[in-house]
Amino acid sequence: MTNALIDDLNWRGLLYQQTDEEGMAEVLDQEKISLYCGVDPTADSMHIGHIVPLLTLRRFQLHGHRPILLVGGATGMIGDPSGRNEERQLQSTEQIDRNVDSIKKQMEQIFDFQTENGAKMVNNRDWIGGMSVIEFLRDFGKLISVNYMLAKDSVASRLEGGISFTEFSYTLIQAIDFNHLYNEYNCRVQIGGSDQWGNITSGLEVIRKTHEEEAKAFGITIPLVTKADGTKFGKTAGGAVWLDAKKTSPYEFYQFWINTADADVVKYLKIFTFLEKQEIEALAESVETEAHLRKAQTVLAEEMTKLIHGQEALADAQRITKALFSGDLKSLSADEMKAAFKDVPSVEMTKQAKPIVDLIVDSKVSPSKRQAREDITNGAISINGEKIRDLEYVVDEKDRLDDEFAIVRRGKKKYHMIHFV
Repeated sequence: MTNALIDDLNWRGLLYQQTDEEGMAEVLDQEKISLYCGVDPTADSMHIGHIVPLLTLRRFQLHGHRPILLVGGATGMIGDPSGRNEERQLQSTEQIDRNVDSIKKQMEQIFDFQTENGAKMVNNRDWIGGMSVIEFLRDFGKLISVNYMLAKDSVASRLEGGISFTEFSYTLIQAIDFNHLYNEYNCRVQIGGSDQWGNITSGLEVIRKTHEEEAKAFGITIPLVTKADGTKFGKTAGGAVWLDAKKTSPYEFYQFWINTADADVVKYLKIFTFLEKQEIEALAESVETEAHLRKAQTVLAEEMTKLIHGQEALADAQRITKALFSGDLKSLSADEMKAAFKDVPSVEMTKQAKPIVDLIVDSKVSPSKRQAREDITNGAISINGEKIRDLEYVVDEKDRLDDEFAIVRRGKKKYHMIHFV
């Protein structure tokens, strides 16, 4: 038996493992269900690696099913050993609460909470936080054997180096979540990354053992997203690509997607966007026949920036991109320049006035005074978008943006940022 949604997920490359493929297709054909995905608040923002299971959950919502978004206020205090070689650093309750609030706001950007099948957000500290040790051991510890837990990859891979009882118990605590949501909301499916298979099947085991009737619950995992060259997806020279605009600006976010390699862009359009198959296939053809136009990358960047940051932030990112391409920096605000040039070579200088020739040599924009004078005379030097042709020009407070930095350009592409201290 097939199902239109499952077929679409398969086409997009979003299905890695399923506990009962035929059973779930049958349930999806017969009824609208609730299903969930969990995120532990280990940081004050999600990054783009977190959102693949969430976007998959959103696809279920678009087909009429109800998403439950679990933020792990309890499990985040313990730490999931999956995919890790060492123990996590435990965070304070106050930090986890701040992380939970930030992640909730990001969830609200992705999901619809208002319609009949609007998303529901829950925090597992509400049912685990008040549970005593005796309740945990008596009601749930008896359900799963140590041998069963040792066979889980997340545990087995850590045995040689050592794993604390705290992290060893994580899979059982996440299993309690699935059981609770099954009881309270008739939640039938858990979705997670490929590293969550062991935790998901533990949940199904607890549901099976705590219900006399035949429990119809299912698990799905999503493949790990990788680049065509085998390197890790979602990382840049500056680190992770965050959803929080303060950590990764909308312009940087837009640039991350626009710089996607031709070999990856169609795959990412399938995984991350909600474009229809026909639209993606047309863009795939464009990659083959007119790759230099980078239509697919532009659409990918537009769709993702709009989804995570909204239409206004997308318009700002496009405006900054256009200004940099044309060299018209005068149209940008100081904050926009700072965001756009945060990764270019930079140097610190004092705030004292300085002749232009000395400034561009000291900042290594030009290699010598002779070359500096030639560059200025030829109109190759600009400061904050203004061409400087006067060899006697003095750089002073009028050239300092926010009284702290200036952008010097040599030629068409070579930018430097000067920080004034």
